[in-house]
Formats: sequence, structure tokens, C-alpha cells
Amino acid sequence: MNTAQRMIVEAAMPQTVPSKGMPDAARKYAPYPIVGLKDRTWPDKVIDKAPIWCSVDLRDGNQALIDPMGHERKARMFQLLLDMGFREIEVGFPSASQTDFDFTRWCIEEGNVPDQVDLQVLVQCRPELISRTFESLQGAKTPIVHFYNSTSELQRRVVFEKDVGGIKKIATDAAKMITDMAAKAGGGYRFQYSPESFTGTELEVALEICNAVTEIVQPTPDNKLILNLPSTVEMATPNTYADRIEWMCRNLDRRDSIIVSLHPHNDRGTGIATTELGLMAGADRVEGTLFGNGERTGNVDIVTLALNMYTQGVDPKLDCSDITRMKDVYEHSNQLKIPERHPYAGELVYTAFSGSHQDAINKGMKALKKANKELWEVPYLPIDPADVGRSYEAIIRINSQSGKGGIAYVLQADYGLNLPRGLQVEFSHEIQAITDAEGKEVPVKRIYQQFLETYVEQPGARLKYIEHRTYPDTAVKGRRIVEATILDNGKEMTISGIGTGPIDGFVDALSKHVGVAMSVLDYSEHSMQRGSNASAIAYVEMEHPGGKLFGAGINTNISAASLEAVVSAANRIVGQNR
Repeated sequence: MNTAQRMIVEAAMPQTVPSKGMPDAARKYAPYPIVGLKDRTWPDKVIDKAPIWCSVDLRDGNQALIDPMGHERKARMFQLLLDMGFREIEVGFPSASQTDFDFTRWCIEEGNVPDQVDLQVLVQCRPELISRTFESLQGAKTPIVHFYNSTSELQRRVVFEKDVGGIKKIATDAAKMITDMAAKAGGGYRFQYSPESFTGTELEVALEICNAVTEIVQPTPDNKLILNLPSTVEMATPNTYADRIEWMCRNLDRRDSIIVSLHPHNDRGTGIATTELGLMAGADRVEGTLFGNGERTGNVDIVTLALNMYTQGVDPKLDCSDITRMKDVYEHSNQLKIPERHPYAGELVYTAFSGSHQDAINKGMKALKKANKELWEVPYLPIDPADVGRSYEAIIRINSQSGKGGIAYVLQADYGLNLPRGLQVEFSHEIQAITDAEGKEVPVKRIYQQFLETYVEQPGARLKYIEHRTYPDTAVKGRRIVEATILDNGKEMTISGIGTGPIDGFVDALSKHVGVAMSVLDYSEHSMQRGSNASAIAYVEMEHPGGKLFGAGINTNISAASLEAVVSAANRIVGQNR
């Protein structure tokens, strides 16, 4: 921003009362000037196709690391980028270090680069660096020479002490040298120019310099020049960047021979939005990194951008189906950790702790399965975790904020238990007591073990089912006599009762034996695994004078499982009536 612009902005600023926390501090900062594009069209646009993607992990991302990558870490990242389907990869700054020079040579000579993939290298607009860059590219098929110089008003004034003409000459001299050297090398080269610090450059100045470079490069519709308009420092809201991109797209010479590229950073935390609006404003290409590594707050995150498109039904043209591998390579190569809440890739992004969220996810999964349709519709999950190689097993985890729906889901997903709704409510109180007492997450394995202890194994319980037999009651037609062998405090004994079937008769026998009137309110059962040796689980809800309780039994014999469930409920009733 020049002095005249600053004076206009300051005059327009409202006079506000300084905050108590930062008295007068905000006066140090001037708001970013608006473009004034009254007839902007980008708000009505949608992103309906993937841009050209260029990964800058190996250059821009690498230069921002505390411990820059060595060859092994670079090679591993490079292979991942190829496997994901990147067609343009910036592999380094070969004139800046021997490491980058050597890696560029390795990519060309040993990297097994597919014919459709173009390697890109970065170089400042300095003759000696340009010469060194061309040395590194010998033998490359269709390399992209990405040259840049800073054009912002601040850097012109403070860093370079040059006027616009001087800055433009740096760019045009470099363009002339690069195109001449490419022609002498036999052609096949592609070119990219960046007015670095584009967001700090007056639009008319950025346009003048870009058009001057275009005039020298002489691009055609079949051999386009990439003009990269970076948000080198994010200085304003995303809509302002979109206005700048639309203005440039309207005014650039030879627009049909230009690929307009975005290279957003994330200083304001809006790099994703800035990029998406920039694409809506007419850009064709995006440079960024996996998961947003880069200087300061990072480059724009290409993975999030791609998966955002995917959730809108747009093929991003990048393979993100194994996000766990992508995460592992990123963390190994960059020696950085991806936060647990990072979009799509974080450890907890497919996890719900809230009971209402868990219940909605559980019901959504069941509804989706029942509907048997392609369209993904599950509350709180904008993407199917399976599409990025994640498992449903980690969707719901249980802590003090969880509810019956979450507990039911994890028991069903991990152990094949389809708890009746009433049992879900009853058992959730057991888990709630644990989480309230301990104040932390309860692992699924422990939830299952608590279920077994409460309803199936019941250590220390009074009663245990052994076996039974039934035969018709000759005195009453349609009724059967049940004789069962049980353990009562470890002592074996036989009890008998009469009912319409084994369960009814067994309940009658137990009621008389323990001296408490009991009856069955609800019964259900299902197989826990597939195959002839599958175990079955039975659930029974029993009513007694003090209320109602559930029991459960697991056995390969469904009749035995049913009577074990009755004993389970009876043990809990007897325990309450002591």
C-alpha cells in the first residue's frame, strides 16, 4: 500500500474507542484496500471441476521445516505425490543448494517420472541462478521453470529500493534469458512467472509486469504460460482475493494462452476459502502442500481442498483413498504431526463423543443401509470415512458426554451386539457411572467387558443355568412342564415349572424357587457371527414387583442362550430384592 492509498484509508476509518486490552494498538494497522469490482461474477459461480494441481511439498514445504528433508524423506514424499496423481510437482530450488540440485537430477535420472508428469523448479530472477537451474534440468522431458521476483509496494520501497520500472526490468530480463536458454537447449520447456507478494502489489502494477513477461514469452493456446498470483502473505478476507483474481483474469493480455495459478498461504487462517473463491473467480490452477505445511501458518492444504470438492460430487482428480498412508508419509518426511482435529485426516474427525451426535450417526448408518441407495446421508459425517480408507470402528468413542446411541453403536460395530432400545438405556447408566467416576474415555473393549460382567458372566451371582428338559403337561392341553438343573450359590438342584413354552415354564420355576414373582415383558435374539458354529445372544426383559430389568445369555444353542438370559435377569432381580 503506497502513501496515497494509506491516507485515503485512514481518512475513511471510523473513530472508535480503543479497547482496554490493547489501547491504541490497532491504530498501527490499516485495513486492506478493496478492489471496487462492482460487477463481480464469482459469487454466482460454483466449483464443478478440479483445477490443475501442483504440489510444492518438496520445495516450499521443505524450506519451512526445522529439519529439511534428506534424500530418503524426499524420495518417499515424491513417490506418494506420483501415486496420488499429481501431474505437476515442484521438486526443489536447484540453484539454492546442492541437496536440491542433486534431488532434481535424481528425479530426472532415476525417479521413474511418468510421461504425463512435469517437474517444476523454482528460481529467482538472477542470471547466475538461472544458469545453474538449467544445468539441473538437462534431460528432463517437459520441465516447468518457475521464476519469480517480489513486486509489492513495500518490498519495492524497503527491500529493493527500486521503482516499478526497475522491478519490471528484473522480471523481463529473466524472462528473456530463460526463453533464450530454453530455445538453445532444444525446447520442451514450460514457463511460470510469479509476481511474488502479489497481495501486496497494486493491481495495475501486477498487471503491467505480468503482461510484460507475457510479451516476451509469447505463449500460445497450445503452449500456455503459467502466471502464478500468490497470496504470499494473506492480508485480507477471501472475497477480496477473489476480486483481485477476477480483475486480473479480465485484464490480462492473451488470456486464452495463460494459465492463472493460485498459491495461497494461510496467515489469516482462511487459505482454503481464499483458494476456493479464487477458483470461482476464474483461476485454473492451485499450488499447495499436503495438509498445509509451509512458511509461517503454512501453504493451502491441497488434501482438504480436494476432499471438499469430493463431498460436492466433483472428482478432484487426486487419489485420497488411503489417507492413513498420506498422513504417515507426511509425518515421516516433514517430521511434523497432523493435529487430531485436522479436516479429513485428523485422528478424531470421524469420532463422536456427544451422545446426541452418536445417536444421530447410529440412526443414520442404519437408515442408509436400509435405504440401499448410493447417496451418502449420515448426520455429522460429510464424507464416508471408508472413502479415505478410514474405519467405522473409530467413529464413536465413549466418555462422560456419550449416550446410549454411541454405546449401542460400538457394541454392534465391534462385537455384533444389537441391543434392544430398553437395554441400551439401562446399560448406558452402567457406563455413565464409570465415566463420571473416572472422568475419561472408556475403551470399547472395556464397555464390552462391562456388558459381559453385568449381563452374561455375572461373577458372584447366586444362580447359574446348567440344563433343562421339557415334556407335555397331561393335565392341561397346550402347556409344558419344564425341569431345569441350576446352581444356587454353587449347590446343584432341580427346579420345575409350567408354562406355554420353555421360557415361560422356566420363569415359573425360578419365580417359585426364589420367592419373587417374575414375568417376561420382551424377548429377542440374534446370531453374533456367521456359520454353523455361530454363537447366539438372547435378550430378555423381566418384570418383577420392584420394576423391570434386562438379562442376556450367549450360547451356541439358542434355547440355552434364552434360559441363560432369564437367569441373568433373575440374578439381577434377586440382587435388588435382598
